Amino acid sequence: MKMISFVVRDKKLAEVRKPPPKVRPGWALVRVRLAGICNTDVEILRGYHGFRGTLGHEFVGEVADVAGVSAKREKRWVGKRVAGEINVSCAAYGFRPVCDFCQRGMKMHCAKRTVLGIVAHDGAFAEYLTLPLENLHLVPSNVSDEKAVFVEPLAAACQILDQLDIRKFPKAGVLGDGKLAQLIAMVLQAAGSHVVLYGKHADKLTLARRAGIGTKQVRGDASDLERLKENYQLVVEATGSPTGFALAQRMTEPRGTLLLKSTFHGAASVETWPIVVKEITVVGSRCGPFAKAIALLRSGKVDPTPLISRSFAMKDAPAAIAYAQKRGVLKVLLKNN
Repeated sequence: MKMISFVVRDKKLAEVRKPPPKVRPGWALVRVRLAGICNTDVEILRGYHGFRGTLGHEFVGEVADVAGVSAKREKRWVGKRVAGEINVSCAAYGFRPVCDFCQRGMKMHCAKRTVLGIVAHDGAFAEYLTLPLENLHLVPSNVSDEKAVFVEPLAAACQILDQLDIRKFPKAGVLGDGKLAQLIAMVLQAAGSHVVLYGKHADKLTLARRAGIGTKQVRGDASDLERLKENYQLVVEATGSPTGFALAQRMTEPRGTLLLKSTFHGAASVETWPIVVKEITVVGSRCGPFAKAIALLRSGKVDPTPLISRSFAMKDAPAAIAYAQKRGVLKVLLKNN
């Protein structure tokens, strides 16, 4: 049996047919049900990380097989819907001794890690993928596939709750109106902050307002530095643009916190004097807690489905990723029929 898989080749997606991946002991073979297209996928096609494998790291799937586990564990997993953490640690590959980061409980920073669809590990733009069982999380029955496919980016938004005591930030500004920025605003609002989302696109800001989030339209250029007078103790930069960092510094209060969520390919011009003069705390933020994300979806406190712009069949992945880059488009999904 051969499966469809879409790999990065010459900065484009190329369809290949190959056998499903082999399953290591303690790992699972997962049949992808839905995969989400992320801005990171677009950046990888532009050269980010130099990745050449199967793209895609946001997914919900069904466990088709497991290897090297007891019958009890096999019964717990096979046939169940799952979402999966994307960082695979050295311990999952059987390396001994495990690296210092894993010993300190920071598996997402493992020195020998692979990352699903990003670093040396084939991803979710395929009919099947493999991950260690320790990376998988069961999806509750009341959480649809369309919601569950957001678990990974929603967990990245929830990482803020693990990094900061959000009770100290009753107001927060979120820069950007794309998928991740909107999820961040939803998470901060659910945690009790009054959130204002700043973005360039009226239609995207309308979606945020429907979720009860405050919004303000900006131009997205240098003029915003002069026009915007608002300041926040917490500013989250999620514009996906190097220019967003300067505005984020401008809007962060003295001794406030600036949290960075954007990843993009290429260098960014940065002036550090505002950080020094205003004594700003700058926090980088990446992947996050899946359990918190799933709990938010299960409770209904966060509903990301209005962010879905369109779904494509898995076989149409190249057309889907081209569509995902059009102006005004938010989440695009690939469905494995």
